[in-house]
Amino acid sequence: MRQLTEQAQHIVIFTHMAPDGDAMGSSLALWHYLQKATVIVPNAFPAFLSWMPGADKIRIYEKEAEACNKLIEDADLFICTDFNDPKRIGPMGEKMLANPAKKILIDHHLNPVDFADEVHSFPEASSSCEIVYRILRKDLSNPNNLNVDIATCLYTGLMTDTGNFSYNSARCELYEIIAELVRAGVQKERVYDAVFNQYSTDRMRLTGYALYRKMRIYPDYHLALITLDANELDRFHYQQGDCEGLVNMPLQIGDVYYSVCMREERAKPGTPKSRIRISFRSQGDRPVNIWASEVFHGGGHMNASGGELFGTIEQAVRLFEDTYKKYLKI
Repeated sequence: MRQLTEQAQHIVIFTHMAPDGDAMGSSLALWHYLQKATVIVPNAFPAFLSWMPGADKIRIYEKEAEACNKLIEDADLFICTDFNDPKRIGPMGEKMLANPAKKILIDHHLNPVDFADEVHSFPEASSSCEIVYRILRKDLSNPNNLNVDIATCLYTGLMTDTGNFSYNSARCELYEIIAELVRAGVQKERVYDAVFNQYSTDRMRLTGYALYRKMRIYPDYHLALITLDANELDRFHYQQGDCEGLVNMPLQIGDVYYSVCMREERAKPGTPKSRIRISFRSQGDRPVNIWASEVFHGGGHMNASGGELFGTIEQAVRLFEDTYKKYLKI
C-alpha cells in the first residue's frame, strides 16, 4: 500500500451509502494520514458524526455529483473502505470501475467482490477501522505518526461497529489497540457522548414509539422484530442515522437473543419499489449472517448483519416470518 499511496497524486477515498461510524472513521483516518486525498460519500452521514475531525471536508456525491465525477475521473488511486462491492457506493461504483487507476480495498465483510488491485480483507476484524489501524502501523511511512485526529476517527469506528464493545469484541488485541489510541490522545468519554448522547427530541420520541408500538416478540425463538414504514418515519421527522442502534435495544430483554429492525425508504423517482433496510443482531453463538445473506441479499458478521428487500414492509415481514424458524436456534 505504501508504494501506491506514495506514487499517487490524486487519491479518492470512498465509503458506503448511509455512512456509519466505521465508514466515517476508516475513511477519515486515512484522509488525515495521507494529507493528499479526498473523501467522497454517496449520501449524507448522520448529524451525530458531523463532529468528527475532517467531517466538514467530506464531499457528498448526492449533493455535488458534477464536482465529484470530475474528482473520480482525475483520480490516480482509489481507496475503498468498509464495503466489499462497488454497488454499495451507488453510481460512483461504475464511474470508479471505468477509471483504470489502481484500487485498494480495506474491509471486514465476508466475500469481497474481485475488483481491487490490493485487498486488505479480514472478516474476523471488529471493524474496518481496526484494519486501517494495522495498516498505518505496518505498511505506511512514518508509523509513529498516530496523531489525536487519526486516533479519534479510528476509535469512533471501533466503538460504533461493536455496539460500544458489546459484540464482536472479545479478542485481547482489540483492547491493546484501544490502549494505543487512548495514549495518542483519544478522550473516549467525549467520543461516546458525541455519538450516543446527542439525540434530537424527535429521535428520542421515535425510539420510544418503536419500542412501545412497533416491537413484536416471538417468544418461542427468543426473537424481537421492529418495523417502521416511511409514514411513521415522516411523523417523527426522520433524519439519517435516527434508527442507529435501535436494533440492539430488544437484546436488553432477558430472554431475547435475536433482534431484527426493518426501516422503509420510499421509492425514488424512476424506482418502482421502496427499499426495506434490515438490521440483524444476536447474542452469543447464535448466527444471523447466514439468514441475512440467503434470504435478504445481505450478510455481515455472525452477531451483526444487514440486508434489504425491494417492496413493502408487509412483504418483508412475511418473508421474515416464513424463514426465521429455519435459521434461528431455539
